[in-house]
Amino acid sequence: MKKILFLIIILTLLSNNVFAQQEFPFQNVKLSDDERIENLISLMTLEEKVDNLSSRPAGVPRLGVKGTRIMEGYHGLAYSGPANWRVRGKDSSVTTTFPQAYGLAQMWDPELIQKIASLEADECRYLAQNKNHGRAGLIIMSPNADLGRDIRWGRTEECYGEDAFLASRLTVAFVKGLQGNNPKYWKTAALLKHFLANSNENERFINSSDIDERLYREYYSYTFYKGVVEGGSRAYMAAYNKVNGIPCAVHPMLKDITVDEWGQNGIICTDGGAFKLLVDAHKYYPSYKDAAKGCINAGINMFLDDYKSSLHEALKEGLVNEEEIDDVLKGLLRVMLKVGLLDNSMDNPYISIGIEDTIPPWTKTDAEKLVREATGKSVVLLKNENNILPINKETIKSVAVIGPSADLVVSDWYAGTPPYQISILDGIKNAVGENVKINYAASNKADSAIIVAKNSDVVIVCVGNHPLSYGLKWGDNQVASDGREAIDREAISLEQEDLVKLVRKSNPNTVLVIVSSFPYSINWSKENVPAILHISQSSQELGNGLADIIFGKISPAGRLVQTWSKSIDELLPILEYDITKGRTYMYDKHEPLFPFGHGLSYTEFEYQKMSINKNNISEGDTLNLNIKIKNCGDFDSDEVVQVYVSYPDSKIKRPVKELKGFKRIHIKSGETENVELKLAADDLKYWDKDKHKFNLEKGEIKIAVGASSADLKLFTEIEAD
Repeated sequence: MKKILFLIIILTLLSNNVFAQQEFPFQNVKLSDDERIENLISLMTLEEKVDNLSSRPAGVPRLGVKGTRIMEGYHGLAYSGPANWRVRGKDSSVTTTFPQAYGLAQMWDPELIQKIASLEADECRYLAQNKNHGRAGLIIMSPNADLGRDIRWGRTEECYGEDAFLASRLTVAFVKGLQGNNPKYWKTAALLKHFLANSNENERFINSSDIDERLYREYYSYTFYKGVVEGGSRAYMAAYNKVNGIPCAVHPMLKDITVDEWGQNGIICTDGGAFKLLVDAHKYYPSYKDAAKGCINAGINMFLDDYKSSLHEALKEGLVNEEEIDDVLKGLLRVMLKVGLLDNSMDNPYISIGIEDTIPPWTKTDAEKLVREATGKSVVLLKNENNILPINKETIKSVAVIGPSADLVVSDWYAGTPPYQISILDGIKNAVGENVKINYAASNKADSAIIVAKNSDVVIVCVGNHPLSYGLKWGDNQVASDGREAIDREAISLEQEDLVKLVRKSNPNTVLVIVSSFPYSINWSKENVPAILHISQSSQELGNGLADIIFGKISPAGRLVQTWSKSIDELLPILEYDITKGRTYMYDKHEPLFPFGHGLSYTEFEYQKMSINKNNISEGDTLNLNIKIKNCGDFDSDEVVQVYVSYPDSKIKRPVKELKGFKRIHIKSGETENVELKLAADDLKYWDKDKHKFNLEKGEIKIAVGASSADLKLFTEIEAD
């Protein structure tokens, strides 16, 4: 009897072990993605399917499928959710914080952008998988692929500027950094924002961005197109606004263009609250159940607000059926599969992050160095009269550091919590040491700024915006020239320029530092202040990175990614989305305060010669440009070489000039470099609405190479045939 009982126990244990190891087909990594997804859907209940169309898809715990959540990640990782953009309380965790996306764009450095995104993805995996955290998700809502067509847009800080080509290269780089280079698994999933033509805040819940087909293809959708087909992103967010009268969340373009043409087969999500806004603001549907039907039919498979009761009602009344739910669910499950949530395969190279290496990435020296490098590279030297910069700290005894932005590092709406913060005041103190006296004044109360300016050898005055409007409630600004999500700027002048005037009068050796998320019309300062620098907000190394530039540890090479206008009356109405009427450097005929691509250096570069491997270009061709450049000055420095083209023979309206190539390269003092750039036929095409495709137009194409859109030095022509 004992032998029989023992045998039963052994058989039971063996049976249980076999059952425990039994593999559902969706867990079999040898099957195709589609086979795995189809199998998982067949095993899910309708309730589980509906529950997973969420910004926090729960997975299917009874089948061993893990859930996840969305994160923010423009320039550092942050938790996401209403009123929880920055991590707080017992669940809080610091993360490495870089300059705002706008500042990262000013580096003009896709390779460094990719490194930054890769570190962010590492931190995301660490927070998701480390036993002391475990609350992060693997879907990161970044990058913002919208274009900054108007400098008054409140969310300018989130974008990569006004040029579609530049923004597309940076978008692709960021996506690749977030997702990694493994052929089977992603480190994290990159979710692009906000599709489409979403660059005004006021009335964004109801307004329509009206554009023609060419602008749609060549400009507004171009960065998304490249992010999907070249970068490999398989997730994006539909915008709040309408496009040509139809709300983006239910627009036919979601399926007709991104899915059917581009091959987007992953997540398409609403923006926060956008589902109910289809009824409450757009008045596009009579009820939420009808809006639910519209979203499912359009391809939405992730809702960022309360949708479940409305979708269940639509299902109950037959407005939506389970097969339609299955159809959209496939895309969301595909993304979950790619980040490894449908299996525990050891082939996934990212599943050990935070488990084998338990040192938080944001505490490592490499992270600190990367932030400092990016911050320094993002700084744009706008003016440097008589080479007042760099400041030689060996020949001065005192520095005045003045202004409301001097001792302030501000996280924006989508930033996390940095492990430390170095203000400009801190950075200058770190740079000069104890032998130089620092005189500080936050404002000119009781003439404090004037007094310290008069009693210092040189003045650094720091002014700009506050990304959170000094803590005002949602939708409010401290001053008209400020902007952020939910509110556009109503002025582009800088109120704090009065402080600059007083400081400059008190001490002619004044350096103006604009710490801001967007351009200003600083006409007086350009005329009267000898040196002007621009740096964006939020970097944890803000002060050190800027000090590296001010005191000449490195030479500046950042470049503007938007045109700085002289006056607000030179701008088109903000709701005018037809940029061909005079918006961006491509079509604006006004003389800019500072042009697109502008940025000075501490050295001089001589553009000596440009050669090209052939003088004609055909469908599928890529030409090789070789530009010979010499650093004629005393500083080792980066230079950003820019290639612009124009089409004098075009029978259609084309830009006056447009960027089609760039490269950031380091050249030592006295040395000459041959800079190689590619010019692809695909990048020279226009959208032919009759043929419904991009077309290479025959005729002459002029090529110009230089240091900015307004500083072109070498010229040649090719023939398109």
